Amino acid sequence: MDSNVEHLLAERGAILHGHFQFASGRHGDTYIEKFRILQWPDITGEMCGMVAGHFRGQANLVAGPTTGGIILSYETARHLGLASVIAERKEKGPGREFKRGFQVGPGDHVLVVDDVLTTGGSIREVIDAVRATGASVAGVGVLVDRTSGKVDFGVPFFGCMSLDIASYDPADCPKCREGVALTIT
Repeated sequence: MDSNVEHLLAERGAILHGHFQFASGRHGDTYIEKFRILQWPDITGEMCGMVAGHFRGQANLVAGPTTGGIILSYETARHLGLASVIAERKEKGPGREFKRGFQVGPGDHVLVVDDVLTTGGSIREVIDAVRATGASVAGVGVLVDRTSGKVDFGVPFFGCMSLDIASYDPADCPKCREGVALTIT
């Protein structure tokens, strides 16, 4: 299924090739534009169905981080017949929390979902928010794993698509040496 998903994402403009500066400041030749995935309900629904199928029967609640995770949490929960909650950034200090009256607590087994895994920071914040309520994390599901399985959350993990995207310090970037125009993401 990985190659079929990759083909669909490339066809719809979500996998871009060129010379990119990532949010980290590092450079690379491949960029995954998550919002170009989320703009297509058919692909998003299919991929959330893959995550749901992998974790079926293991969770009673689905959580995602703002912003892209809102759509993914909802759609994955819809496939599972479960409720969806959102972990928002705390107003003061680092991390995330459940606001707006969302109920998460002891006895809940929460599936954490997100769009594109790069460093795992947002996912770790959602995991911390889940555990802060006394609930447990049933697993983590993502649409695209840019680390090719290199990030370990200590819970079961599933990525609909796995890529190993190299990144470079700007001083060592082959695209810079070739003089390829840089796109800042």
